[in-house]
Amino acid sequence: MAHITGGTFTMGSDRFYPEEKPRRRVRVGSFWIDTTPVTNAQFDAFVTATGYRTFAELPPDPRLYPGMDPSLAVAGSAVFQKTAGPVPLDNHGRWWAFVPGADWRHPTGPDSGIAGLEDHPVVQIAHADAAAYAKWAGKALPTEAEWEFAARGGLEDKEYAWGDELAPDGAILANYWQGTFPHQTLKEDGNFRTTPVGRFPANGHGLYDMVGNVWEWTHDWFGTNPRKPAKACCAVDNPRGATLRESMDPYDGTRMGRKVIKGGSHLCAPNYCQRYRPAARHPQSIDSPTSHIGFRCIVRG
Repeated sequence: MAHITGGTFTMGSDRFYPEEKPRRRVRVGSFWIDTTPVTNAQFDAFVTATGYRTFAELPPDPRLYPGMDPSLAVAGSAVFQKTAGPVPLDNHGRWWAFVPGADWRHPTGPDSGIAGLEDHPVVQIAHADAAAYAKWAGKALPTEAEWEFAARGGLEDKEYAWGDELAPDGAILANYWQGTFPHQTLKEDGNFRTTPVGRFPANGHGLYDMVGNVWEWTHDWFGTNPRKPAKACCAVDNPRGATLRESMDPYDGTRMGRKVIKGGSHLCAPNYCQRYRPAARHPQSIDSPTSHIGFRCIVRG
């Protein structure tokens, strides 16, 4: 873990997506944070010690999902599937599919595994799974403000973890999509999924993969009306996001609530989802693990 000395910073961005606005001054206390996302090897140690079973390994209860055909209540999770060619980008169902048998040990389906991927970020993790690991490790999930403060690496008013250019002098500084999403990858090895943690340069705090590779769960419920300081001259102390009710998707009958995920992933591309930035944020239902979401932990103090 790396120690982050608390301070005040400008949170958010006015240049990209509406949910990142407005830019506002925020203050956080000091904390320790994992230098990388939690890896498959680390999560395996947790499961070996506790016998824990993740959300994706358990069949859903049809009573919690109105209208679900009970015959479809099987264990599994969402997996990204590269398309055969260009497709409209208005429907993510064109590249996401529910795959029975997909879970953290089998990140892309029952025929996949994590042998050789021990140093990759663990994926197919629901919010409760991340929180359970954090509790076992004597840690916690970061608030959105803590996560963003750490991701900025000590830089102020910069869009990326390293400055204002995505690829300065052509340098690729994070694992994001190379090519045209969701069908064309220009990476030399053809790998469009996760990479080992620490493969790309650390930010100014010595933290790896704070942008790209995998989205990361935070503690906070997602909302679009951030708390404002009492006076324009002041900063908000480590805001805790929205309430559960505010976070609920009005079109989702399960009413599960959505947490903030941060940092973007290997699927973010210049032509789609430019969220490989510290200010970027996205709502994710707490019951929706996927093949591109992981987490890291903190210890406050």
